[in-house]
Amino acid sequence: MGNPAVNTALCQCTFGVAPAPLTVTSQNTVIGSNMPAATIMDIPKPPMTFGMCSSLANPTVASATAAAMGVLTPMPCIPACAAPWAPGSPTVLVCNKPALNNSSKCMCNWGGVISVTMTPAMTINIP
Repeated sequence: MGNPAVNTALCQCTFGVAPAPLTVTSQNTVIGSNMPAATIMDIPKPPMTFGMCSSLANPTVASATAAAMGVLTPMPCIPACAAPWAPGSPTVLVCNKPALNNSSKCMCNWGGVISVTMTPAMTINIP
């Protein structure tokens, strides 16, 4: 059993240096722990940022690293996620979309894996 992700749940990217709060934009009717519940369609997008990105697949990091003669040079993170979170909760739907739980992952186009690290809804369990 996992915990549902709700608005302000902290997320972390494998190539980022800082956690960032999740913003629920897919719905505002289902509440968990006095905050809107997240769905797999709450894809990370700006202004959500994980501080500095160190993925060489990110064009800004690659160009800064090339300019520094091959020394890895992290650049500001701008998440570029095209696909929804996976897998989501198999049995709990929020507004006809699978609920987002703390075991779901989202892939960034630059190679990072974004995960929910802390959710305010720790007292609620979902599959």
